[in-house]
Amino acid sequence: MKGRLALIPGTRLGPYDIVSPLGAGAMGEVYRARDAKLQRDVALKLLSDAVVSDPDRLARFRREAQVLASLNHPNIAAIYGFEDSGAQHALVLELVEGQTLAELIARGAMALDDALPLAKQIASALEAAHELGIVHRDLKPANVKVRPDGTVKVLDFGLAKAIEPVASASASSTSSPTFASPAMTQAGMILGTAAYMAPEQARGRAVDKRADVWAFGAVLFEMLTGARAFPGDDLTDTLAAVVRAEPDWSLLPAGLPPTLVVYLQRSLHKAPTQRVP
Repeated sequence: MKGRLALIPGTRLGPYDIVSPLGAGAMGEVYRARDAKLQRDVALKLLSDAVVSDPDRLARFRREAQVLASLNHPNIAAIYGFEDSGAQHALVLELVEGQTLAELIARGAMALDDALPLAKQIASALEAAHELGIVHRDLKPANVKVRPDGTVKVLDFGLAKAIEPVASASASSTSSPTFASPAMTQAGMILGTAAYMAPEQARGRAVDKRADVWAFGAVLFEMLTGARAFPGDDLTDTLAAVVRAEPDWSLLPAGLPPTLVVYLQRSLHKAPTQRVP
């Protein structure tokens, strides 16, 4: 990360021994670490320079993290704490083993009997969060982990809101992680997020739980077809499809229960008021 040192395996951040890097995300580098006190492995997500260098934004992130830590559900990856060690700031998260839903979908369309148990767990996680007034805002296959035993864990709940610029947050409660987060500058990350944005989110308008309903519908469509509901060669094409186009419903496998087809169609209705509750 520009202006800051990445963590090196074998070093320590607070009580956490760094084991290995896991990749990069919207917030910065992600590491596997060992909690020396509780003797368990965790995921450390380092905050990016854009967040750490802005005191107001960092304080707001702390407040959002406290709210998100209240989520307690078997299908939601838990937040354990927030580590502040000098120049390094990291969110301490449950380490979830397994593959992402994106990796599973990359193999091709999933059979209905395989897709529905996973979809039900995602829906259960969303429902629990919505009951607490928390909206994910960035649900996509890459943010869903499937453990070897078939248990689903939805990752990064509400963190799209937590990392957005303070000015953007104070102006409205919108905010698409695609446009609001300077950390998300890689084209693949932007496009991957845009493909699951509700039309109102893509337009920069206020969002609520109905944006998650849309994203869930887009994810389920992709699970059943192996193709994105709103494809595009670049960000502009993708957003145009989200705002104006309909999914190619002919891609849905023959023999799907009619009620499921109707559910998908209502989940992906352009008008939030017409989506399934």
